[in-house]
This record gives sequence, structure tokens and C-alpha cells, in this order.
Amino acid sequence: MRTIQQITLKIAVAVMMIAGTVSPAFALDLETARSNGLAGEVDNGLLAIPPGAPADAQELITSINNSRRAEYAKVAAQNNLALEAVGTMMSQKIYGRLPAGTWVQVQGKWIQKAR
Repeated sequence: MRTIQQITLKIAVAVMMIAGTVSPAFALDLETARSNGLAGEVDNGLLAIPPGAPADAQELITSINNSRRAEYAKVAAQNNLALEAVGTMMSQKIYGRLPAGTWVQVQGKWIQKAR
């Protein structure tokens, strides 16, 4: 009887461990959204949904854009800059770190970053 309880406990722990490692794989983060073509960077420092992509990442995009806007506003106020100028500067920094194939919008046109 005790052995069955030990096996059941081990199976339960294994299932919980598997569930714990599988769940994050289904959680959408920015890197995953970008690499799957669900989110792209815009030259104003914000994110948007690339052409033809489903709106699966809209909640993530909205959340990140809200955070970015708040940070850009702080930087703009501290440096006496226009909010748009900070967004443009940040987009240039972000662009440099993006892997090839990431969707980016430059001057209103969507392209995939070449390298």
C-alpha cells in the first residue's frame, strides 16, 4: 500500500513539473511574438501587428507599448525632448538588437529585417 502511495506521489510531482515547464512555453512573450511574426517594431519606438498576422499578441503589444510610452515620457521630461524624438531614438537602439527576419515598419512600410 505504501509503495502505491509513493508511486502516485511521484507521478503527481512529475505531472506538476511537466505542467510547470510546459505552461511557460505557451505564454506569449515579446521575443516569441516577434520570432513568430505576431509583433513587429515600428520606427516610433512602439510595437504593432505586422501585415497578415493574427491579433494573438495584441494584449502583449498594448501592455508593452503602455510601458514604453511611460518610460519615453520620463526620458523626454528629464531631457527636455519631445516624446516622439525619444521614441525614434529608442527605435534605432531596438532595431540594432533585432534578429534577421523580425518585422519592422520603417517610414510606414513593413519589411522583414535583413540582418
